[in-house]
Amino acid sequence: MQFFQRVLFLFSVVGAFMFFSSPSIADGLELASVFGDNMVIQRDAPITVWGWAQPNEAVTVSLKDVRATVNAGEDGSWRTVLPAISVGDPFEINVGSNSGSIELRNVLAGEVWICSGQSNMEWTVAKSGDPQNEIANGDYPMIRHVKIYNTTKTSPQLRAANTGWSVCSPQTVGDFTAVGYYFARRLHKDLQVPIGLVNTTWGGTVVEAWIEGRVLRDHPDFTEVVKRIEADAADEEKAAKFSAQLQQWKKLLPAAAYGPAEAYHPTDFDDSDWKTIPVPAYWENKGYKGVDGVGWYRRKVTIPQSWVGKPLTISLGVIDDVDATYVNGNKVGGTTGWDIERVYEIDPSVNTTTDVSIAVRVIDGNGGGGMVGDRKKYTLSVAGEKPMSLAGRWKMRLEPATEKLGPAPRRSYTGHNTPTGLFNAMVNPLIPFKAQGVIWYQGESNGERGKQYQTLFPMLINNWRDKWQDEMSFYWVQLANFQPASDWPYDSKWAELREAQSMTLSLPKTGQAVIIDIGDARNIHPKNKQDVGERLARHALAKDYGKPIKFSGPFYKGFEVDGSKVRISFDFDEGLRARDGQPLKRFEIAGDDRKFHWAEATIEGDEVVVTCEKVTAPVAVRYAWAENPEGCNLTNETGLPASPFRTDSW
Repeated sequence: MQFFQRVLFLFSVVGAFMFFSSPSIADGLELASVFGDNMVIQRDAPITVWGWAQPNEAVTVSLKDVRATVNAGEDGSWRTVLPAISVGDPFEINVGSNSGSIELRNVLAGEVWICSGQSNMEWTVAKSGDPQNEIANGDYPMIRHVKIYNTTKTSPQLRAANTGWSVCSPQTVGDFTAVGYYFARRLHKDLQVPIGLVNTTWGGTVVEAWIEGRVLRDHPDFTEVVKRIEADAADEEKAAKFSAQLQQWKKLLPAAAYGPAEAYHPTDFDDSDWKTIPVPAYWENKGYKGVDGVGWYRRKVTIPQSWVGKPLTISLGVIDDVDATYVNGNKVGGTTGWDIERVYEIDPSVNTTTDVSIAVRVIDGNGGGGMVGDRKKYTLSVAGEKPMSLAGRWKMRLEPATEKLGPAPRRSYTGHNTPTGLFNAMVNPLIPFKAQGVIWYQGESNGERGKQYQTLFPMLINNWRDKWQDEMSFYWVQLANFQPASDWPYDSKWAELREAQSMTLSLPKTGQAVIIDIGDARNIHPKNKQDVGERLARHALAKDYGKPIKFSGPFYKGFEVDGSKVRISFDFDEGLRARDGQPLKRFEIAGDDRKFHWAEATIEGDEVVVTCEKVTAPVAVRYAWAENPEGCNLTNETGLPASPFRTDSW
């Protein structure tokens, strides 16, 4: 899904810079890639420093007035542990050997948190709510951030290219993980200590990609696929051949994407022999598997005579990654960015006939490509009139250079959702960098597999704690409300995923930020990341730092059938109330027939009593059981929402 210039540039230029010009590398001496200038190390905990040197070479590490010397092993790896230090002024870490020396400057001791998951954790401050104001006021030099570059591997890696550590300022904060930043900002304000964020995230990823192979292999749903992945990774001859093919393909890709554009946009161009393809849809799913490069889309529509000669607006949802859009042979716009909605104005001089010809040149360089997103966003409109839908069947073909290039060479398991792949590439290289805990926002990509998530999610947490040899805190965000609201009760897959997240609270030192009230029905990436970070921070402040702050809305504890009523009890039941002062909503009730009906719910002391005249012998109650339980309003004195729940296991 990333724009291919970014991908190629990062790996061919930035990646080289990180590994060969980085302050953590000097001649034959190397520090683990997570170390760098401006970093934050965990305060009041032993400091593990590691890296590589010449085999058997002596390496000396010094920090303030502490010095330790260790000999590298036969493979060149070395590791040493220095005593804990407390918060104080910035300092340097010096590493030296006969091969060279490394000095890391402006290092702080404070609280380190790992931020991980998929796009809602990866989403930056610049893309989230109120970005101009947040960026202008983002002057917190004791908050530091490093982003691990997105990559996947079929075997565990020791190095992970990254952005380097950034000091939080209006010039840098726009690129920080938004949830992580607002979490860190609250912690910093309350604790008055430095906060370090290690951002290892990748949008659209499944939980099994973040779990180690030796652990995931024990899950019956993944035993065989993990074995195949490991066998594929161990085939060195196959790996070398693939690498050579991929490098050759990458050399040809820029020419295919940025060579001279074909003249497929004129109004009278004959596209009768082009393939028909649905829009919106990724072209990889419609016959162009593995294709990166350039494709053209064409569509002809007839507008009302009353629209002719007026300004038109064309909306094309989101296009992955780059577009150039033409109407009646005239270019009306172009945008770079796989996640940006396209809306272009069409001058009346272009709108001269009822027959409108639309042509869109799409460049894709990595992952999915094409005209994608919400079909409701594909429209042609004139002010004051009902928009005309442009979703549906379009003509499409690849440019000849892209057809000649062909699909990218791919190994059996190379995608970003390859089980174990992200653990191997984006987590393993961080171990054992000490952190106070993890904040996690993921689940959308597993949204159809709630039952399986009941085992995978705790498996991930236990796996990471085992690898770090540390029962570090682990706090996550429950899935937000999303999709159009329903008018009737139904069995919801996302509700089952939320249930699996709640069940994982049985593990020690965990917490869940419920955001069922601040999502966006139309956007899987709700803009409000400020409240998400704040709600996660409440858990850390209360549980890790002993602050007298409440961190949870009502949480289902149990139920009792009382004639035609069901009484629901809760943990965190102090001051039960409706957030908006209205009657409680989104409660549903069922009898033995398992048919749920909307119910009346009232607060009686520290319980909620649920009834329905259609169900005289109730056996089960559900609350906020939907992708988007619009209007759910149960809260407590904190104002935080009650977590969705059900009393049944149907």
